[in-house]
Amino acid sequence: MIAGYFKKVGIKRLVMMLIGNVFIGMGVSIFKLSGLGNDPFSGMVMALSDMLQITYAPFVIMVNLVLFVVEAAYGRKLIGAGTLVNAMLMGYIITFFNKLFLAVIGAPAGLTGQVITVFIGVVICSFGVSLYQTPNVGISPYDSLSLIMTERLKNGSYFWCRMATDAVCALICWMAGGIIGLGTLVSAFGLGPIIHFFNVHFSEKLLD
Repeated sequence: MIAGYFKKVGIKRLVMMLIGNVFIGMGVSIFKLSGLGNDPFSGMVMALSDMLQITYAPFVIMVNLVLFVVEAAYGRKLIGAGTLVNAMLMGYIITFFNKLFLAVIGAPAGLTGQVITVFIGVVICSFGVSLYQTPNVGISPYDSLSLIMTERLKNGSYFWCRMATDAVCALICWMAGGIIGLGTLVSAFGLGPIIHFFNVHFSEKLLD
């Protein structure tokens, strides 16, 4: 069954998805390094793990397992290899790069360095999302929520459904003592055009 799935999907799509997740993890860790906030979901999980004193990577898996129940119940068609890789490994990828960047580069000094770091994170994260989504081999439990809401709500708009889930995560992040800043705003509103650019000029061409 698993061999049949891999044959149907194709190695190229799986490799693109895996590399995409690595770049997403790298981008998220760069956002964290900036000290100006992360994407709403990652920021929420980081804040909650700190508040509850639970190691980040295992806590991400716990949260994703809860969200996976929703995805399995209402968005089964969205589940694939990419779902499992993102849900189970992303926390460890982020932790690895965060420790690496802190050891090799260190946190940026001054606001200018922080802002530059945020925009480096934007480009890297957008590239990763493009590689991860374009092969269409499953999406993360959190990403599935807005798609499920869009499909099930009458006259549902993906934009507003995504804004709703991100807003809830940002609120929980703030209540848990996390950072809401430039990185959060850019992640929520600014990745779309850059992801589209990479889709058109890189990721989609790889599948031709």
